[in-house]
Order: sequence, then structure tokens, then C-alpha cells
Amino acid sequence: GATGKLINGTRATDPNYDGINIYGDETTGDLRLALDGIAAQAPFLAPYINNIKAKGPINVSRTGYHERDIVDPNTLNYKIGGAFHYKLTNDNEARLMGQFGTGNTVYTGLGRYSLVGFKIAQYKFELNSKNWFLRAWTTQENSGDSYNINVTTQLTNERIKPSLNLTDPSKGWYAQYGQAFLGSLLNGSNEFDAHTAARAFADQGRPAANSQQFKNIFNQVRSTPLKGTSGGGLFLDRTDLYSVEGQYNLSHLTSKYADIIVGGNYRRFVLNSQGTLFADSAGVIGINEFGGYVQASRKVIDPLTITASVRYDKNQNFEGRFTPRVTALYKAAENKNIRLSFQTAYRFPSTQNQWINLDGGSNVQLIGAVQELKNFYNFDTNPVYSLESIIAGAQKLAVLPELKPESVTSFELGYKGLHLENKLLIDAYGYYGSYQNFIVTQQVVQSRSNVLLTIDNIRNPAVAKIFSLNTNAAESVTTYGYGLGLEYKLPRNFNVSANFSSDILQDLPEGFIAFFNAPKYRANLSISNNALLKSKLLGFNLTYRWQDELFYESTFATGTVPAFHTLDAQISHRIPKIRSVVKLGGNNILNQYYIQGLGNPSIGGLYYVSFTYNVF
Repeated sequence: GATGKLINGTRATDPNYDGINIYGDETTGDLRLALDGIAAQAPFLAPYINNIKAKGPINVSRTGYHERDIVDPNTLNYKIGGAFHYKLTNDNEARLMGQFGTGNTVYTGLGRYSLVGFKIAQYKFELNSKNWFLRAWTTQENSGDSYNINVTTQLTNERIKPSLNLTDPSKGWYAQYGQAFLGSLLNGSNEFDAHTAARAFADQGRPAANSQQFKNIFNQVRSTPLKGTSGGGLFLDRTDLYSVEGQYNLSHLTSKYADIIVGGNYRRFVLNSQGTLFADSAGVIGINEFGGYVQASRKVIDPLTITASVRYDKNQNFEGRFTPRVTALYKAAENKNIRLSFQTAYRFPSTQNQWINLDGGSNVQLIGAVQELKNFYNFDTNPVYSLESIIAGAQKLAVLPELKPESVTSFELGYKGLHLENKLLIDAYGYYGSYQNFIVTQQVVQSRSNVLLTIDNIRNPAVAKIFSLNTNAAESVTTYGYGLGLEYKLPRNFNVSANFSSDILQDLPEGFIAFFNAPKYRANLSISNNALLKSKLLGFNLTYRWQDELFYESTFATGTVPAFHTLDAQISHRIPKIRSVVKLGGNNILNQYYIQGLGNPSIGGLYYVSFTYNVF
């Protein structure tokens, strides 16, 4: 995850291997503890064991299971929706709408999650008039039988054979590993062979992923609620959102002075996961938000239009904030516009930023930044240390100020216009933004013993606990970018277009994670024609896409995603007699496999045939 970097090695070469797409191997321990137990039982071996221990930590992870063997990767979605519209008058309409979806898929976050029977429904009632609207809607969520794959597999390993057996220590996985490891060394094996033999011995009785024994244990764990080591991997999320919003256009009353719009909204989040996702074991957590805005637009002089607006937003857990915005649109000539905008924006910490309390496996706990959670984990009496200081070899206390909302001030300059007898369209922009209290993720470590915390021992749950939570960057963080798009109409209905863009985030303090997973450069090139040949019934589109490499950050895995390029193509044929179109095409037709994030599946070609029939 975000607590470390990708390193080379496999299970065959690294006793402490933790594979990206392998689960259960997040459990790790220092073998020296098991060797201490042997030395206590056989004091004559103590000198030999002390020589082994003197070399430093002997970190060993449990044997894991491949994702492909334990997770169904197929995605199935079922959706249904409908709406009832009623004309109250010629200018007024009432609408009642509903949408419902359910299905299975795999989701990536702090770990990998299997969404099984996940359900989400949205219902909305709306009144619309010529100059105003009023909406009330709700989103209802049900996690179904969804579960955390990392935690489920770790706990499955513990059910198969506990890492430490308190009733009979000799039957613990690490005790057996230590005994076999020491025995192999005493018999003259080198350290590499001793680890191989020890793992084979400790894994005796370990069922294969496709065995009924494994399936029975795994299914029992994944159907038990996710509540620490005594629980399982099941989510019980029934979180709901309620919202009311309205807007009134006063322009018909104020057009002499300006076109004015006013509006407002109210939202209520009801977090209800029974302690499996949020810190809501004692009951549901409600969060209220409300806001309002006014916008005025006026043509100052014939070619110049100014639009100004201001919003006010308030979350019950944070102070409210006004955010003004001003935009100028200048018509330089016919079909040629220059736009300039100044904007401020405000982002409250999300519900997860505030209240999440999730065991992510790998000895990492994802927690919200509210003071109640810091108190629950005894940050006041058992301090936490910054991960970057431990990696650097120095144990320094982490600074965890109160989480504040994030704000940004940005400027944008853009141009859009037609040239060369309206054959060439140019669309260009550039922007710059400065963030205050930029919300970032920080990794901190809490000691569970009196030993010095090091990069070698913090994954050991007997020694330390890693927490991932949100905080604010102390200094301002800046972002800037630009883009250029060109589209040219060639003779005989041919069109060629190209675009290039760049997005950059800078000034982020060391040790913080922004998850700004945007490549520095991107480009597309396309050529098309929708009326080929004399009949003008044939068409085609060919698009080349390129993306630069990027340093990918996530709570699941962190590292470099290589640059990639794809070629998309499509041909179409219109059949006017039956009002139909047939299309044959593909995305990434050269089948050049690429990834968009570490730990994610490689993406190859997608090929399709479609038939569209127009009823009218």
C-alpha cells in the first residue's frame, strides 16, 4: 500500500513476501520471537540461537492465496429505472423518478473488496417551472454480502492454523516454522533452504484454494461482520443520503439590471455500517450540510459579459465559508471568444475523511480524523510517529493538527474560435490554482512495545500498528495545467483533430500523499468521416491515444505506471430504408496491454458489433 514501495522478489526468494495480488501474506512476524521460545525450552541451543538473532530481524510472512483463485472477477449489473411526469400547467411539471441497481464486482481501495449483491437505489421528486425548480431526493445503499478480501483471507489463514496458538504454543504457525528453520540450519542447510523447508513444514495441512475445506472456512469468515480480529470480512453498510435543493431564476424581474439566479440546498448523511466501515458501532452517525448561492450576469458592453456568483456552505462539523467566483467572456470577433475566470472553492472533509474506521489488512487501520477516533486509539497516551521518520531511521513524533476544510483559489484563461473560413476550430486553455489546507493522507505508526520502530518491524502487529488518516498540508500547494485542441474540416467530409494537455501538482510537503494520479502529458489524434463514397452511407473513425508515465499513489499500492498508447477504430454503415445503422469497431484494436493503476488488471482490446434501429 501507500506505506511502502514496490520491491523485487517472489515467495521463492523473500520469506517476508507480500504480493500485490496475493492475500493472507499481509500477516508477518519476527521469527526471533519463536526462536526465543525454543531457547527457553532448550537452553543448550541458546548460544547458537543468539548468533542467529544477532544478524537482525528475521521477518516472515504467512503464505497467501492468489486473487485469481479466491475472487470471482466477473462483473454483473442489473438496473431498472422509471419516471412519472405530469403536466400541472403549461409551464409547470411534476416528476417522480426511481432507479435501482444491484450486482457483483471487485472494488479497489485500502484493500481489495468483493462487492456481492451490492444494492443502491435513488428516488427523486421534482417540481419544474419556467423560472424555478425544487427537488427532493434520497440515495439508499445496501452492501449486501460484500466483504474485504484482504482481511477475510488473513482470518482464513488464522482459522486454518493460528499464527500464535496460546493454548498449545507448539501448534502455532510461527512456532512450527521456527522449529523447522532451526532444525534445517542445525542439519547443515543454508539459510535460503532452511526457510523453504520451514515454510513447507508450517504449511502442512494448508488446503488448496479450490478445495471444499478452504471454501467452507473462507465463506464462513466472509459472512461474519468485519469487526477486528474477532470478526470476519463482511460489510453491513446501510448508509443513506437525503437532499433537498431549489433554484429560482429572477431574470424576468431583474433583466433591466442583470440576469440573477438564487438557489440553495440541504443534505443529510446517515452513516450506518454497524461498525464495519465507520466508527458507528454505538449507533448511526448523522452529518448535516446546507448552502446557498446567488449568481448575476450582465453584458457590460456589447462584446463583454461578466458573470459573478457567491456561495455559502456549512457543515455541522466545520465552520461555514463564502466562495466568490467571477467570469468574463469577451467576444473578440464572430465565432471567437476569450474567457477569463477567477474562482474560489471550498471542500469539506468527506464522510470517510471524518468517520471511517476500517481494518485494511497489512497491519494498517484506516481511520477518520475526528478527535473521537484519535482518543479511541489512545493517541493522547500512546503517541504516534511519522512513517517517513521511521523509514529515515529516526523515530519522530507525528504532528496531527485538527483537520480543516480545503480551499482553493484559481485562475483560468481560455480561447475558443473558428479560423480559416470556419474550417479550423481552436480551443486552448491554461489554469493555475493555489490550495490552502490541502487535504492529504498521512501514515503514522503507534508502538505496541518498547522497541525502536524500524522499517523492518512496523508490519509486525506485535510490535506496532500503522494508521492511515487525513490531515492538512501546512503550506500552500499549487497546481497548474494547460491544453490545446485543434479540429480541421478537410474536403469530402474528412475531419482531423488533435489535442494535448498537461496537469501538474507541486509544493506538496514530503511525507504526505495527495493521490494526484494524473499523467503529466496526454495526447489524442483522430481522423474521421461520416459520409464516405458517393452514397455517403459509410463512415469511419480512427483515434490514437497516448498517456505519459505517472507515479501512481493509492492506499492499495504505490509506484510507477508505465506510459501507454492505444488505437481505436470504428466503421459504420447507414441503412436508410430501415432507419438503421450497423457499426463494427474496437478500443485498443492492436491489443497492447496496459494498466491504469498498480495492482489493477491489465487492459487489452475490446471489440464490438452494434445494430441501431430508429423507430421514428
